[in-house]
Amino acid sequence: MGYGSGELIIRSYNAQNDRVRVEGLESICEVGPADKPFLFTDTLGDPICRIKNSPIYNMLVAELGGQLVGVIQGTIKLVTLHKPPKNVAKVGYILGLRVAPAYRRHGIGSRLVTKLEEWFVACDVDYTYMATEKDNEASYKLFVNKLGYVKFRTPAILVNPVNHHRSSQISSNFKLTKLKIEEAESLYRKYLSSTEFFPIDMGNILRNKLSLGTWVSYPKGETWGKIPTSWAMLSVWNSGELFKLRLGNVPISCFMYTKSSQLIQKFLPCFKLPSIPDFFNPFGFYFIYGVYGEGPLYGKLVKSLCNFVHNMASSKPKDCKVIVTEIGGNDTRSKLHIPHRKSMSCSEDLWCIKSLKNEDRKSLHKLTTMPPTRALFVDPREV
Repeated sequence: MGYGSGELIIRSYNAQNDRVRVEGLESICEVGPADKPFLFTDTLGDPICRIKNSPIYNMLVAELGGQLVGVIQGTIKLVTLHKPPKNVAKVGYILGLRVAPAYRRHGIGSRLVTKLEEWFVACDVDYTYMATEKDNEASYKLFVNKLGYVKFRTPAILVNPVNHHRSSQISSNFKLTKLKIEEAESLYRKYLSSTEFFPIDMGNILRNKLSLGTWVSYPKGETWGKIPTSWAMLSVWNSGELFKLRLGNVPISCFMYTKSSQLIQKFLPCFKLPSIPDFFNPFGFYFIYGVYGEGPLYGKLVKSLCNFVHNMASSKPKDCKVIVTEIGGNDTRSKLHIPHRKSMSCSEDLWCIKSLKNEDRKSLHKLTTMPPTRALFVDPREV
């Protein structure tokens, strides 16, 4: 395809030559539909921050007439994936596709995806997948209608703002314990290793400096030495250490309401009105992952853990303004008890998948039509 300004060149990212230009491109590219409020990403001077904690990663840039006009990122890992006859698959994840606004609708996005898929094939990847908002029409058309991806799962993204002026209540009937890394890894492998997208290198995630820890909650009077009758667990990842977010295209009325609520909370705390965080300046967030538990008190226990995470975040006003949790779309029992603001959350994120090997294409239909497991592991390294 002719681009009017010369030949389109797609190559690997070079930090020395491309860092500043990629940051500039990121600053003018919104995340999400352009007709709604969208997010800007501040990579804090490191364009590969969102992928560098993955086992294998790559970043491609598109150049046209000496100008950087597009980028894409990809990661590779081994996960459990329910597909006969084997349970483990090598999957490639696509994220961070950006094309400069002036160069969109010229096929640059599809060229970047195709080149990244070629790298996946060279690395013997079985499947490649991506995530997008269900109403992101441009992304859906590109991946599903043009590039052959199919709908796979629809996780729920739950977002809870952090109130830095008020603590969340934790029931005195429950006990919270922070697990050692080895104990947490053992529990995850025992209870989640058969769920979809459970990473084989789980230990590396838990040992990463961005992982703040794993906690369990169980009824007082019982001991953790023997698995209690009811229990819940989760881990916390500090995404704000990697990059910051900022909200754009927000109505002025929303902006004024946010500022007024903050002033009321600051000077008239006795009113106890819910404070809305300032999303117009760069902010970080905590990501809750690995939510699991058993027993009749599971819901109350997981809520207690989430309240604990909120209180932990509220003590870090500069680091965390929201807490994000992503769970399987049919994990209704968790969704009912994980605190979240409905207006800020997404009930259906969209994961799409594609087979890169001929022998796997027959099983792809079965994979995408079979009922999903209740738990879906979302890797915090790919948020």
